[in-house]
This record gives sequence, structure tokens and C-alpha cells, in this order.
Amino acid sequence: MQLLKRTLIAASLALLATQAMAEVRIQDDRSKTITIAAKANRVATISFFGADVALAVGARPVATTFMVPGRNPDYLGDFSKVANLGQRAAPNFELLSQAKPDLIVAIRRYTEKHAAKFEKLAPYAAFDLETYADADPSIVKVATALGKAKEGQALNQQFQADAQAFAKKAPKTKPSYLFIWGGGEAPWTYYNEHMTPAILNKLGAVNAAGGNPTPNVKDNTAFEMSLEAMLAANPDHLFVYDYGPDRPYETNPIWQQLKAVKNGNVHYVKDHWIESHGPIARQVVLREAANLLHPATFPKVNAKAIGKQYIKL
Repeated sequence: MQLLKRTLIAASLALLATQAMAEVRIQDDRSKTITIAAKANRVATISFFGADVALAVGARPVATTFMVPGRNPDYLGDFSKVANLGQRAAPNFELLSQAKPDLIVAIRRYTEKHAAKFEKLAPYAAFDLETYADADPSIVKVATALGKAKEGQALNQQFQADAQAFAKKAPKTKPSYLFIWGGGEAPWTYYNEHMTPAILNKLGAVNAAGGNPTPNVKDNTAFEMSLEAMLAANPDHLFVYDYGPDRPYETNPIWQQLKAVKNGNVHYVKDHWIESHGPIARQVVLREAANLLHPATFPKVNAKAIGKQYIKL
């Protein structure tokens, strides 16, 4: 009898140990611990970020939101078999449920108010994904949830090395720029802390918008900048997120007075410049920005071709 008890206890302890080993735990930017029964295999993502990390470590996303309807993220390859959940600010929960995810990776500011609805479907991890500092830890956490923690760390190390190499090669001319998005009379303009300007700055460029005056305030990496203020700054380059044709500020007579407009240095950029925290997206932005800022030094690149180099399936 004693032998049987000891055997049962040992078996129970072994089972508990096996279950503990199978569980993966990460902490998101709500400081909430997310437990995944085993490494995730079916990732749904509210933004391209989770899909980006998944593809970079060898997993395939099952569902994602999009920035612009009908526009696929070419740098992430073929998304024809990935469920389209709609725009990231209003994902379709029915389609999300049908995708049967075992992990939902989301932008915190768009989804936190619906946390309970997401958590009914799958473990839900929400990340800030605003500043340059947000990228590395978020990549490692999602990679960890996918059972690829070392790969996530390697992606961060690779990008830091690549960014340093590009910075070393870049001319010391320090061109000025603004990175803008918006369809109103005054576009939203991003501060240094945002992921994309931080990459531009690493290439020797100078953001005419400067740094965030209130860095302790969440979700404050951009502000509405009048055309008059833009003319006063008069940057060498304008990087405009091409969200659609509704950009009334471009019909303002002041727009035509801007140095960047006169010199043909208005660059219309795609979705990965907004959602630039992913390991593949930031590599594409780094190379595209290097060419646009320093075309005599860095060659023109193809986003889809760059993506193929980093997608591991």
C-alpha cells in the first residue's frame, strides 16, 4: 500500500512538472501575466506586429487586422490565407473566433477596453508599440510565447548591428525631416521617440519636430502641426504616410512653399512605416529610409524582397 501511494504521488508530481514545463508565461504592457498552455501555434494579431514576429521566427499567423482595406503587407509575403479581421481599431470578433487562435497579440491602446472579449477567445497580450524602446522587449515576449525566445533575442541583436552598420556608412550631412500622417488641415507629426523617427535619426537625420515634451504621458508620440509651423521648420524631407487620398493640407498654398516640396523630397511611405516595431518591418524601414535620405550612398530597395530574407517558415 505504501509503495502504491508513493508511486501515485510520484506520478502526480511528474504530471504537474510536465504541465508546468508546457506552460509559457509572458507579461504584457498592462503588467498582466499571460499564460499559454503550450507554445502558441495559431497567432492572431491586432496590427501587423504579431504577424511580423511570428513570420520572423518561423510561425504563420492565422488572422490579422489591416491598415488600409484591400492593401496587403507585401513585406510580410502572401496573406491570402490569413483571415482579414478588418481595421485595427475595430476588429471583427466573429472572424477572430472562427480563426481559433491560441494567442492574440494586440496594440494596447486599441484593444484594452475589449480585453474581456478577447480573453474569452484566447490568451490576449497587449503591447504599447509606440516608442523605439517598446520594440525589443515586445519582440522577445511574443517570440517566447511562440517557443522561440532565443530567436527573438537574436532578431534584436541583428537589428542593432545592422542599424549601427548603416549609421556608420551614412554621410554626415544631417538632413532634416518631418514624418507625418493625417487627413486634416494639420497633419499629425511624430516626435523623436516614435519608432520610425528613431530609425531615421540613427541614419544621421534630424527630426524638425524634436522630442516629446511630455515623455511620461502615454500615447503621446505625435501632435498636430500647422502648415505655418511646418514652413517655419522647413525640413529637407517630408515622409508622408500614404493612408489614402484625403490630404487637404496638400492643397494649402503654404504646402507648395515647403523646401521638401520644391525639391521633390516628399516621400509617400506605406503601412510598415507606421507599424514599424516588428523585426521585419524595422529592417525594411531602415533600408528604405537610408536610400531616401542618402540616395548616392544607399541603393533603392524592394520591401517584398527584404521581407523574404527575414521570413523563416
